[in-house]
Amino acid sequence: MIFSIILAAGEGTRMKSKLPKVLHKICGKPLLSHVINTAKSSGIDKNIVIIGNRSDLVRNTIEEVIFVEQPMGEGVPYGTGFAVMQAKDFIEDDSHVLILYGDTPLITSETINSLIEFHKDGNYEATVLSADFDDPTGYGRIIRDTNGNVESIVEHKDASDLQRNIKEINSGIYCFNGKSLKLALDRLNNNNVQNEYYITDAIKILNDLELRVGGYKILDNEEIFGINSRQQLAEAEKVMRKRINNYHMANGVTIIAPDNTYIDADVRIERDTIIYPGVIIEGKTSIGEDSIIGQNSRIVDSAIGNNVEIQISTILESKVDDNAHIGPYAYLRPNSDIGKNVKIGDFVEVKNSKIGENSKASHLSYIGDAIVGKGVNIGCGTVFVNYDGMKKHKTIVQDNVFIGCNTNLVSPVEVEEGAYIAAGSTITERVPKDSLSIARARQVNKEGWVEKKGFKK
Repeated sequence: MIFSIILAAGEGTRMKSKLPKVLHKICGKPLLSHVINTAKSSGIDKNIVIIGNRSDLVRNTIEEVIFVEQPMGEGVPYGTGFAVMQAKDFIEDDSHVLILYGDTPLITSETINSLIEFHKDGNYEATVLSADFDDPTGYGRIIRDTNGNVESIVEHKDASDLQRNIKEINSGIYCFNGKSLKLALDRLNNNNVQNEYYITDAIKILNDLELRVGGYKILDNEEIFGINSRQQLAEAEKVMRKRINNYHMANGVTIIAPDNTYIDADVRIERDTIIYPGVIIEGKTSIGEDSIIGQNSRIVDSAIGNNVEIQISTILESKVDDNAHIGPYAYLRPNSDIGKNVKIGDFVEVKNSKIGENSKASHLSYIGDAIVGKGVNIGCGTVFVNYDGMKKHKTIVQDNVFIGCNTNLVSPVEVEEGAYIAAGSTITERVPKDSLSIARARQVNKEGWVEKKGFKK
């Protein structure tokens, strides 16, 4: 069995935040979620997360893992070794244990799988994931023996001048055999200036017991990038965003300006869709084939069909079916369901409404809490008046209705199939099928009124 221990108990003081560090997001997901998802996609059977700081928030945010709470407060020794000790009861002699960190979201499943394979093939008791850094200042150096095995890890402050010239550093990520890890944990001590238990000491312990420790070096040192500040959070976001955009482009999506396109990790986009600059696509959004997402559009947790065109618009928690045209400057608020071949034009707002296929609201209208049928024309300036000051009410517009410009539909109200509503009407009662409804005062012209009142210039 292979399982992971993910260390996520730190306070993250450099983030200067009320939120635990591991819950800060990149590309729409908490740092910790990225690490957990990578472990799961690597086939890890069980993931144990060590939590401490604001553990209640972490528990309420992260799902499908085993939480173990680390003691916090004055007198607690802390340290990475102490954190791993909290999961000792889960470690079985014949297991393989991967040590990961909740603030290193850029690690990939390919690297994890390669590390585990290297560990198993080499019959090592422990394997350290390492990388070369041009400037390794501050990192623990990997000391190898003549056979290439890891002999020890020397912290920068303790390293000699010769050792400080070593470019290979310790990532802090390890793969252990369960029996050997328990053996090392039992021998850890906190006889150091910080009075903490360090998992790095386990490497020396195993070497002292003449047990083999391997070192698996990766080429891309970005993967072990840890996040301790808002600046590093932004740097990690940039790396992750580039990976996501490259993934979509490799799968047939055209992204005009990848450096100016922001796509979250859980977004799905089908081939031959074109994404223009400034687009933000968030959450669990899905976009079909042959669609065009125009510049500066924002789409959140929505389902977009095939051959849809969206221009400079915002779509939140909604559905847009095939061949629809949205925008420019349209606003689809949550629970909008836009049917096939529908036109939602410039400065049209839709909220909690279903609009049937081949209908159109071309400009300057508000559609709220409504069911609109097929083939409906909603004229410019139409307002679905859904709120009476206390409650929201529903408007029903049946198929093939024509609504003239500057109409108010005061809900609850129903307009039946094939009806026409004259421009400028305020509709407060049912409009029967195939009828014309006119709800406005008769025009009165008073000739000579301007001059009589003395208003003539």
